[in-house]
Amino acid sequence: MIIQSSLSQLGSYCLFIAKAFSIPDKWKVFFKRTVQEVSKLGVDSIPLVIVISVFIGAVCTIQMKLNTSNPLMPAYSVGLATRDIVLLEFSNSILCLILAGKVGSNIASEIGTMRVTEQIDALDIMGVNSVNYLVLPKIVAFVGFMPVLSVFCIGTSILGGYLVTIFTDLISTARYTYGIQAFFNEWYVWYGLIKSLVFAYIIASVASFFGYYVKGGALQVGKASTNAVVSSSILILLFDVILTKLLLQ
Repeated sequence: MIIQSSLSQLGSYCLFIAKAFSIPDKWKVFFKRTVQEVSKLGVDSIPLVIVISVFIGAVCTIQMKLNTSNPLMPAYSVGLATRDIVLLEFSNSILCLILAGKVGSNIASEIGTMRVTEQIDALDIMGVNSVNYLVLPKIVAFVGFMPVLSVFCIGTSILGGYLVTIFTDLISTARYTYGIQAFFNEWYVWYGLIKSLVFAYIIASVASFFGYYVKGGALQVGKASTNAVVSSSILILLFDVILTKLLLQ
């Protein structure tokens, strides 16, 4: 029964995405809505990303120093380890898990509210492809802006570690800076950006799917929002393993 239900939901999702990626009826309306979604889903997430990244970067630096206090290990390894943690995991996987809670719940609740208040039914009656009209701008906007959030995350995380070197005596600023620059692998940056694009698509599309098919009232909208966040988080972790195997083997 569980397998049958999962396959049925997967089929519904595929049909939903096929409708979403059809050609927009009016490109002017599509671009206007996309810009609005960039502001709402992307730009409004920047303060959250900066605050979290600064503290996580600081915590990573402190923990790396406390757990690598070995005379055989060079002091700059703290900066090197902090940089690689941020590039490989935090700026994409962990960041998207956090944004799944903010952006995913926002999308699911917005579309779900439109469903229960019959606004989506009104669009369908007017002959508008409601899936394309509501969902495609959200997916394009969030996927397109996600690399910007990842870059903000990388920069502010490294800044958080740098602030630790200034306000504490755990490690000198010069050694931390050298560690940030040492043995730099450019592919790690591209690897993180590729993963962030995939995760952004998962968040936007899954949240839209759960919101679009809400049935009932306000209580069901809340449940759909929760289900969207949980499903997005599971898929992000699953694809994190798959992409890591494919891109770093």
